[in-house]
Amino acid sequence: MTETTQTQMTPPGGAKPRSPEFRLAADALRGLRQDLFHDAFAYRPLPRMRVDGPLTRRLPAGIRKYAAWTPHAVVAAAGLFAMSIANASGSDNIGTLVCGLLALLPVLLTLVRPVGAFWFSFAATPVAGVFDESWSAWPWSPGSFAAHLVVLTVVALRTRPRTAAWMWTLTAVYGILVETVHGQTYGGTNTVPLLFLSALALLVVTVLHVRRDAKQEVTAHQSETAHERSRRTLLEERTTIARELHDVVAHHMSVVAIQAEAAPYRVKNPPPELEQAFVTIRENAVAALTELRRVLGVVRAEDYEAPDAPQPTLADLDALLANVRDAGLTVDKVVTGAVRELPQGVELSAYRIVQEALSNALRHAPGAPARVEIGYVLGGLGLRIVNGPAPTTSLAKSTHGAGHGITGMRERVTMLDGEMTAGESDDGGYEVAVFLPVPAAEESS
Repeated sequence: MTETTQTQMTPPGGAKPRSPEFRLAADALRGLRQDLFHDAFAYRPLPRMRVDGPLTRRLPAGIRKYAAWTPHAVVAAAGLFAMSIANASGSDNIGTLVCGLLALLPVLLTLVRPVGAFWFSFAATPVAGVFDESWSAWPWSPGSFAAHLVVLTVVALRTRPRTAAWMWTLTAVYGILVETVHGQTYGGTNTVPLLFLSALALLVVTVLHVRRDAKQEVTAHQSETAHERSRRTLLEERTTIARELHDVVAHHMSVVAIQAEAAPYRVKNPPPELEQAFVTIRENAVAALTELRRVLGVVRAEDYEAPDAPQPTLADLDALLANVRDAGLTVDKVVTGAVRELPQGVELSAYRIVQEALSNALRHAPGAPARVEIGYVLGGLGLRIVNGPAPTTSLAKSTHGAGHGITGMRERVTMLDGEMTAGESDDGGYEVAVFLPVPAAEESS
């Protein structure tokens, strides 16, 4: 057992286990290589700014088109500012031109190659020092000081905080090494001011990064919550439909079981085969009823109570309209076509669709008139429920389509292979149009 444990703890190849400090240093060097060396000069153009914000949205269309280039203009202005500082400290014409370009180019390079701009600014610092001999503090000439500060800030904005930390660390190492090699006094260097200002800038950038990431996470969480809420609502609607259809199916299966049991007594001297067939039919109907009750027990909520009355049909629609009128909604009913009895599942779904549509009208457009149209057509049933716009004196705000009623309607229509449209009408109201197909075989039965 001891030998097995020792073998498992020994790394492959017989190498000695690394210490935590070594692994930490190796991870740090790996991060440095990945952030600042791997694809350092890769082409990464700065994307244009979005113009759908609260401020840019109010701009005229012609100006809004150019507002998308605002980040690029700001970076270019910062580069020109660093160039002006370098030109002000130049000693001669050639030195002034070189120092100005060495201050401008690294800043402009951040627009397309951010990490490469950092290395360019790094390499331009000693070159600018050669051409600019008028500056007293070192190792950063005035132009290099401004340019490197701008480069650190822009690259930090375009990359992640770890990259910004590596850039700041390398800047500090470079400044300390130059001070050590030259042996200058502390008062003659400007590394500390550069590190202090860049640290403040990087701190602000890091806070912006954290705020942006938190906002994105909250947005993603809200989207996920809305998706889960919609999915839960859909499952609740399907469960309600399943409970209602259970009563319809159970009624038909009960009728089948009773008829199968009574059929042998209605035939004088029935053959044994016929009696056995009716017994089998009754047993299957009873087994189906048992399974239906078991399924209902799965989808039944804890507070669900079985209804005392049969499920409603279109024959009960007048009572529903009377209740809606008592609630304050003016509603008319128009029936076209030859009224006939439809399958109970179709009539139940039609009744619930009208009920949901009128409930939405009461909730979202109180005081508006409504109209229910029922059309018995060849091959199905047509429904149209439309309400006018809410009166201007009403304090309730219309939020058509925001509730769960539309979801329930669509589920019932989809279950019957029907079609449904719902949306605002031309006069500012709301309209729900439904067609429920009924095959001729089901109507004849």
